[in-house]
Amino acid sequence: MKDWLWMSMGDLGRGIEAGEIDPLDLTRTYLDAIKAHELKDRIYARLTEERALAEAEAASKRAKAGQRRGPLDGVPVSWKDLFDTAGVATESGSALLEGRVPDEDALVLKTATLAGTICLGKTHMSELAFSGLGLNPVTQTPPCVNDAGAVSGGSSSGAAASVAFGLAPCGIGSDTGGSVRIPSAWNDLVGLKTTSGRVSLQGVVPLCARFDTVGPLCRTVEDAALMLAALEGGRAADLRGVRAKGLRIGVLQTAALDDVREGPMGAYQGALDRLGQAGVQLENFEAPEVSRALAQSVVTFTAEAYGTWKEDIEAAPDKMFHEILERFRAGAQHSGPDFVRAWQILDECRAEWNARVAGYDAVIIPSAPILPPNVERLLNDHDYYVTENLLALRNTRIGNMLGLSAITLPTGVPSCGVILMGKPMGEEALLRVAAACETALA
Repeated sequence: MKDWLWMSMGDLGRGIEAGEIDPLDLTRTYLDAIKAHELKDRIYARLTEERALAEAEAASKRAKAGQRRGPLDGVPVSWKDLFDTAGVATESGSALLEGRVPDEDALVLKTATLAGTICLGKTHMSELAFSGLGLNPVTQTPPCVNDAGAVSGGSSSGAAASVAFGLAPCGIGSDTGGSVRIPSAWNDLVGLKTTSGRVSLQGVVPLCARFDTVGPLCRTVEDAALMLAALEGGRAADLRGVRAKGLRIGVLQTAALDDVREGPMGAYQGALDRLGQAGVQLENFEAPEVSRALAQSVVTFTAEAYGTWKEDIEAAPDKMFHEILERFRAGAQHSGPDFVRAWQILDECRAEWNARVAGYDAVIIPSAPILPPNVERLLNDHDYYVTENLLALRNTRIGNMLGLSAITLPTGVPSCGVILMGKPMGEEALLRVAAACETALA
């Protein structure tokens, strides 16, 4: 049974289909593992044990009757603490929302539940999702699987830790500037950033609604495809017959390689070598619109985030971690005209990018220029916090600013991943490319 804790969602689903795994036994195994784990309180904000067991019992009955709802029926999942759960606190990692209990599930949770997935509980996160580091002295700072003294990446920090420590086969997170892909990369997972507007945000605590996206942190590309389908109530991308040979992948030279540190750069070069050996056509290219798009994040992210949360924040600023408070308040520096013009420039950049990369199957970059930073130093060194937070999110933010689908894959080097960026709303094609590259990188 303990092997179940480290199996992929796809394999667990096939085990249930074959009658080798009972969903109720599987869910109890996960709940028992969570409750026994020494780091559980740093990973899970709260369990939904009663709900999980009820859902698992129903899934078990369906499986025995040959009436499973889909490939993930009976498979447990953790949920970041910004997805509304009926009757259970959803606080988005912030004391500002302490005691907030929604009346109904977020639409994506409802949809995934209809697909048969089991809700294990809610995972810790960066405060109001506004940090790529995962440091949260207000609630908890989840651990990195590769470095006990480091952050796990944010803002979906607990989501990543729940999977990396064998306490969920998949965690559902959100990605506004990198919050699925950074913790996935730093914990050696697959993380899918969906295109803004593709997956419902109804019942999801917002940060920047124009950029917020929902996506899975999981073990395999197949799991990402299966979970995306469960979140949408659709059919998973067909990954059969994928081949790396003949893929044409652009290797972005603009901005993404600036200040990349030795460890991540070595892992990235090693990944490119393996992809090339597998027959992938790798083509270096420059894209000036990337730097221009990134420059707009200073206005677009902070102005929208502060506009969304200003009243709550200024009613009780002392409840916030000072670094997050400072980042929100930076949004007050920008005017309405600044915001409008930044979005006009961003739309121009997106059009230029889409035309430039139309001939590529995907574009590849390092997932993060840095390794997971040290918790204690982040708490005690303001300049270090600012530098590491901005650099952590620099590469992931490219996909958010340009409105793309994107996925991070492990390279085999601890806490080092590579991101493949695809077309807007092109998740199915991207997942096929990623599945081929996953095999080449294994």
